[in-house]
Amino acid sequence: MSALRRVRIWDLPTRLFHWGLVILIGLAWWSISTGQLSLHRTVGALAAGLVVFRLWWGLFGGSTARFSDFLRGPRTVLAYARALLGGGKGPEGLTAGHNPMGGWSVVALLAVTGAIVGLGLFAVDTDGLESGPLASLVDYDTGRLASHWHGLAFDLLKILVGLHLVAIGFYAFIRRENLIRAMIDGKKPLAEDGEALRPGRFWALGVGLVLGAAVAGLLIRMTG
Repeated sequence: MSALRRVRIWDLPTRLFHWGLVILIGLAWWSISTGQLSLHRTVGALAAGLVVFRLWWGLFGGSTARFSDFLRGPRTVLAYARALLGGGKGPEGLTAGHNPMGGWSVVALLAVTGAIVGLGLFAVDTDGLESGPLASLVDYDTGRLASHWHGLAFDLLKILVGLHLVAIGFYAFIRRENLIRAMIDGKKPLAEDGEALRPGRFWALGVGLVLGAAVAGLLIRMTG
């Protein structure tokens, strides 16, 4: 068996995105629960910027952040799930980053977060006083429907977050893999022949940051 060494698998932009989204989801939940709607809209704008950045980084970022690196077909996902429950390591040839199941959870989180933000742009509250920045483009009934689906999508996001936490616990206590530590320092124990992170280009990082900041800034101005 090859000796294990801690190898960098997550780049800093991916880790900052992850923890930034964690903070924003918590703030979104707290702000809507306490009626801080102005803060809630700002949080939504920042979340939109993060999602845009992550989509870009998923195409042009570091090797383990790219969708092409971790999105697998149904057969591979099922094979990995069977091996996971059976105590194995899953199919050969998988990368050190997201596993086949985790990869699709990333896509689900991005899709639901994006849907929440998009629906929130058109959402209309009961009295029409605290509405999304694009609510004027739709009629009242459509705006109320957007608000309803906005809430349902956030409920779905909470379920996905819960499943994510269950998976972290499973890997920590059953598989003896500390996923939280890896997302903090970016490193994971791998065999000597394991492939480490190939960082993304600086120009790609710059473009992604500009795109994310532009979207967030635009939405903050619209909600101000």
